Amino acid sequence: MWQIWLIIAGVCLVIEIMTTGFLVFWLAIGALISMIVSLFTDSILIQTAVFVISSAILIFATKPFVKKFAKTKDVKTNAFSIIGQNGIVTKEIDSINAKGQVKIDGETWSAVGKDDMDIPKGTEVEVLEIKGVKAVVTPVKK
Repeated sequence: MWQIWLIIAGVCLVIEIMTTGFLVFWLAIGALISMIVSLFTDSILIQTAVFVISSAILIFATKPFVKKFAKTKDVKTNAFSIIGQNGIVTKEIDSINAKGQVKIDGETWSAVGKDDMDIPKGTEVEVLEIKGVKAVVTPVKK
């Protein structure tokens, strides 16, 4: 039975290499621990229990350690990437007709003023949030 646990560990390590997370590695270690246990007992139930318990302990015990050293940064994508950026009003922002456009990093976005504020063409604005498909903007204070 030890050969099967070794194969499972190898498959888990190959999967770990192909993924970006650090989870399957601990399953491979759990399989290696079960392989050692299989040398002392033929009970599949005991071997499987050792695999599940050791893998769970390794995953939960190392999670704080991994979080501490693997600093992840949330990357804003798509429309949310423009929040906080400045742009220029290219078409007057008219709250009554819900019309207006701003240019941010070379891209044109539909825009509305914060608190239904009208903003004239040529004004520098900051994007506060995204509501639906429109950027909510406010004039930049100078």
